[in-house]
Amino acid sequence: MNSIKDKVIMITGASSGFGKITAEKCVSLGAKVILGARRKDRLEELCNKLGSENSIYEVTDVSKKETVDNLASKGIEAFGQIDSLINNAGIMPLSLLEKGRTEEWDQMIDINIKGVLYGINAVYSHMLQRGEGQIINIASTAGKRLMPGSAVYSATKFAVGAISEGLRMESAGKLQVTCIYPGAFQTELGASIKDESMLETLMKGNLASIAENPERIADAIIYSLQQDKGVSANEIVIRPIAQEM
Repeated sequence: MNSIKDKVIMITGASSGFGKITAEKCVSLGAKVILGARRKDRLEELCNKLGSENSIYEVTDVSKKETVDNLASKGIEAFGQIDSLINNAGIMPLSLLEKGRTEEWDQMIDINIKGVLYGINAVYSHMLQRGEGQIINIASTAGKRLMPGSAVYSATKFAVGAISEGLRMESAGKLQVTCIYPGAFQTELGASIKDESMLETLMKGNLASIAENPERIADAIIYSLQQDKGVSANEIVIRPIAQEM
């Protein structure tokens, strides 16, 4: 396993959950981080905690290509390079198809799929020119198995898996590519669900009660970052042992 000391790591969705904890762990291990998210106040607070010598931020909406490009450009300007990208930003407004919540479908496609593609695009040429780099995409166990109400969300996370595999094949011999599929963990993801009937269904299913500490996913990301350059952990599926789905 390699040390990640002095690695430069770009993280989207960095203001909370997996992204925030991963940023903290990376800096504790000697890495530099480039942090993107929509909430400026949280990014400022996190960077103040991590130190300006170790972190920078840019307000980033991953559904807008130019803001992702700006994040990468600012990171390269500050630290000279980007060694790793963690495409973490995502939303999960679950609902039954019959509800026709098309605006939420559009948002999921824009953030969960296009956001991943924009992240890859922002660093891909830079990494290929350097002859090395690492891209870690955060999917979901919903990208392995569906439930009623997850059709569109699951479709976006199946897409993340497909994009990851395509990227792995196309960049063979140059980039390390990992797709991580988290199950139920304690993050703010559920706050994006606005369909009250869906919230009631989930509460009956008791998912919240079995959700585990999000630090476990941050640990999986760190494990991926520590892989020797000749290999990559291509897929990691990690669930609470109490989770059936």
